[in-house]
Amino acid sequence: MARDDTASETPESHVRDLGTRARAALPALAVASREAKDAALASAARALRAGRQALLSANAADIAAARAGGMAESFIDRLTLTEERIEGIAAGLEAVAALPDPVGRLLDTTSRPNGLVIERVAVPIGVIGMIFESRPNVAADAGALCLKSGNAVILRGGSDSARSTALIVEAMRMGLAEAGLPEDAVQAVGTYDRAAVAELLRGAGGTVDLVIPRGGKGLVGLVQREARVPTLLHLEGNCHSYVHEGADLAKALAVIVNAKLRRTGVCGATESVLVDRAIAPAFVPMLAEAFAGRCELRGDAVAHALDPRIVPAGKEDWDTEYLDAIASVAVVGGLDEAVAWVNVHGSHHTDAILTEDRAAAERFLADVDSAIVIHNASTQFADGGEFGMGAEIGIATGRFHARGPVGLEQLTTYKYRVRGSGQTRP
Repeated sequence: MARDDTASETPESHVRDLGTRARAALPALAVASREAKDAALASAARALRAGRQALLSANAADIAAARAGGMAESFIDRLTLTEERIEGIAAGLEAVAALPDPVGRLLDTTSRPNGLVIERVAVPIGVIGMIFESRPNVAADAGALCLKSGNAVILRGGSDSARSTALIVEAMRMGLAEAGLPEDAVQAVGTYDRAAVAELLRGAGGTVDLVIPRGGKGLVGLVQREARVPTLLHLEGNCHSYVHEGADLAKALAVIVNAKLRRTGVCGATESVLVDRAIAPAFVPMLAEAFAGRCELRGDAVAHALDPRIVPAGKEDWDTEYLDAIASVAVVGGLDEAVAWVNVHGSHHTDAILTEDRAAAERFLADVDSAIVIHNASTQFADGGEFGMGAEIGIATGRFHARGPVGLEQLTTYKYRVRGSGQTRP
């Protein structure tokens, strides 16, 4: 069971205690066999399925509180669990279990002239602090990926998903216990006092090695400003879909409708549509018709003139991650202008080109400076599960350590093993 003894603690001491417990759990987890880790994940999946009615009830209470608090429907969608989504979470745990163990991988071997053999091998990072907002499934994704990669994790979800997250964490801890692994490898912060987040960002007395935020711009900005330990950041997803003059317009339209409307509240949703001037008179009205009554379009002067259903955009629209049924539309003067636009206004997350011109596609893929670049497919494929990673802990948009979906491999670092036969250095 998850601990609930925070009443006698300060938020800071509570988080430091979690860090101490995670640190104590780390040695056993870091050297655990693949069989033990996979058994823990399988047990957690069974616990989630067995407890799905309790989880649905807890989630309904979270949703009711969010609605009473006036939260937007896009937020409610991210918060909502259904039978199908719970099954998806459980299946995700099993998918992670089916993946190869990332720990102990031999990354490189070098033989030196003096006979030394130097090996570089993958090892866990250590204790990871995971701060997230409304999505309760993140607790399972992060817990599974950290467990399989030999890392202990401290989860701090948002208060809006408190009831749902608590039951998911309980299932993860039950899985660990059944597999004979330390339950404290997966823990949740038991207070929503902001001082607890601050303590986690300070490293919880030296026990936390890495902090990963998964949420909106405000959360990521807070982590950027206050973290005193290394971070793996996912900035906002202002994703673009560019319809090139060589596009199959019917195919491009179908892809963009999916990229925007499949789920508007996910970070891989297309927020901005760029249309090549050469095909804008034909495509812009098609776009407006497809989105009529389903999504508000805010466009530049050319797009608005081509179809008045597209309302005039403001300057801020080009740099906005809506996470809602709103998209911006800009008409650009060709491939070079589209690439420049994306590199200026995008968030370096995921951007796509729709075209049958392979040379143009290759230029876009090479020149756009984003973690994920896509040709002729929906930006909503920006997901670790769709990349074959089983799950993801987030999409990293920085340049160091990891970029794009963060899965098992990205949650390891490495050490060197040097094998000798009595060599001494002259």
